[in-house]
Amino acid sequence: MPSSISLEALEALDLDPAFALHRGGKLEVRSTVPVRNADDLALAYTPGVARVCSAIAEKPELAKDYTWISNVVAVVSDGTAVLGLGDIGPAAAMPVMEGKALLFKQFAGVDAVPICLDCTDVDELVETVVRLAPSFGGINLEDISAPRCFEVEARLREILDIPVFHDDQHGTAIVALAALKNAARLTGRSLGDLRAVVAGAGASGIAVSRILLNAGIGDIAVADSKGIIHQGRDGLNPVKEALARDSNRAGLHGSTEQALAGADVFIGLSGSTVSEEAIASMASGSIVFALSNPTPEVRPEIARKYAQVVATGRSDFPNQINNVLAFPGVFRGALDVRATTITENMKVAAAEALAGVVGDDDLSADYVIPSPFDERVAPAVIAAVSEQARADGVARL
Repeated sequence: MPSSISLEALEALDLDPAFALHRGGKLEVRSTVPVRNADDLALAYTPGVARVCSAIAEKPELAKDYTWISNVVAVVSDGTAVLGLGDIGPAAAMPVMEGKALLFKQFAGVDAVPICLDCTDVDELVETVVRLAPSFGGINLEDISAPRCFEVEARLREILDIPVFHDDQHGTAIVALAALKNAARLTGRSLGDLRAVVAGAGASGIAVSRILLNAGIGDIAVADSKGIIHQGRDGLNPVKEALARDSNRAGLHGSTEQALAGADVFIGLSGSTVSEEAIASMASGSIVFALSNPTPEVRPEIARKYAQVVATGRSDFPNQINNVLAFPGVFRGALDVRATTITENMKVAAAEALAGVVGDDDLSADYVIPSPFDERVAPAVIAAVSEQARADGVARL
């Protein structure tokens, strides 16, 4: 116990129910086989285990059948972009990674191990994860700051033959696409009919924009702290340069609020604010996803004055865009068929399955995305991801 924290101070912390719940951590390891006697011990450990080890040494793929690898994911972070707290370091990131592992198990039966790394250099992160990878069936990257997160994921995907998935990017993107598909359906339109403006060009903003482009959005303009990203703008990093080439067909310049005039969709992933006047300037039947936490870019009660559908990242308002709707089922589906990667098509399939959970009779302005506790969610996503993995030729089962 650090000398700077007294017993009295710890007892005071435990009066907060969040601290009380986290005391001792949120995870434990349990065995799946009994060790009741010498015979059990001889099978679970030496000498019986040696026969299994020898078989795996001859055929390494047997590790997926005779160890826990095929059902376990590493939840990896360097603590540089934790929730809305920023760069708080690996130790302070551990409660979030534990929580992520808890959700993997709760919602899809996937075992997950939180791993917080004390390094931030891209080369070191990649090398460390590659060295850890033989112990896992998949890698879930978490809370790694942009733009490093893009390179880390890309390099790991290239090197490893197991699923690598940066949830801050793709989990958000999958759920946002599902909700937007249903919001468009509710308002009598398709994605191709919509012009969207995304505020925020970090990990989630880039990924949401990319999945919407892949799914056929009519047009999309993305803004960072310096305004709308467009071809020819100075100071763009390679990720933003690529996005500039693929988006903003209308050639918009200027600020987020200027771009919102006449737009059909606003998606906020920036932590900034958007004025009521800008929301009012959007097209009739507009859709507002103000997803920054804990403070949305525009208050839902304000947005509802003008928008037909409003979503946030918070659980205390309707239409919560929550990553837990996606990542457990995505990994379960990928692990079940021993996929070598998670393709763009698999992400879109997950979004379509998630959207499909909301039937026509249930669809409303306050219900365009299901609850994480809807028992139909995980099975739908799992089935869609597994099927798409086979269709894409990345499944080994």
